[in-house]
Amino acid sequence: MEKTWNNRAWFMVLPVLLLVAFSAVIPLMTVVNYSVQDTFGGNQFFWAGTEWFEEILSSDRFWLAMGRNLAFSAIILAIEIPLGIFIALNMPRKGWGVPVCLVLMALPLLIPWNVVGTIWQVFGRIDIGLLGRTLHTLGIDYNYVNDPIDAWVTVIVMDVWHWTSLVVLLCYAGLVSIPEAYYQAAKIDGASRWAVFRYIQLPKMSRVLLIAILLRFMDSFMIYTEPFVVTGGGPGNSTTFLSIDLVKMAIGQFDLGPAAAMSIIYFLIILAMSWVFYTVMTNYDAEKK
Repeated sequence: MEKTWNNRAWFMVLPVLLLVAFSAVIPLMTVVNYSVQDTFGGNQFFWAGTEWFEEILSSDRFWLAMGRNLAFSAIILAIEIPLGIFIALNMPRKGWGVPVCLVLMALPLLIPWNVVGTIWQVFGRIDIGLLGRTLHTLGIDYNYVNDPIDAWVTVIVMDVWHWTSLVVLLCYAGLVSIPEAYYQAAKIDGASRWAVFRYIQLPKMSRVLLIAILLRFMDSFMIYTEPFVVTGGGPGNSTTFLSIDLVKMAIGQFDLGPAAAMSIIYFLIILAMSWVFYTVMTNYDAEKK
């Protein structure tokens, strides 16, 4: 039986396509236009070709920021994914505790990014902040404003507090979708807790884990608001990630050409690495099956 195609359905999608074109494609084309041109003011532009791309790719500033981004994303994934799985495994499946835990897990996700940065900026201050003041009272030399290690620890802990809940909720959704028959069969076979996790729970969570890893990688690699509010990219350039460096270049220095080229390179890197993550994990999942 052949399907009947109704081309009028495209008219229902047309408003969405126009909205995407207006909000994404047109700004993207503007960035591409700036990335291949130079200006000396007076709204007069001159063709520059790949000059700005070569300048960005040959600068130590870009690669140092890239290294900080990769290190931050690797640390975040190494902490939040196992921690999210652990919390999801220990959450209740039935009873009044389920909605309570779900609400508590969702609360950090409801807080805007700039508010999260402000909370931790005040929380870590050694004069009035609860964390900073407590550590100072205990004799621990903590100051995220002057010490790069303290700044990194603060930003990492802040991100873990803010976004681990997303991993927890995704993993929990995967766990509650597992039929009870699997656990009954494992109990009859005398399977250990580790065996149940290894052969039942983890395979059933593979799809949601793929989504969690992709989302957390993209979010952590594009992080801007929280570290900018807390540290401003400092002390020095220790927490100046690509996003912060890009804003400094575009707005602070008003180098539109290099900033546009850097934003395109930044976008392509995120796209390529997300594709690699997706390809590797889906192929691994297919091989297991």
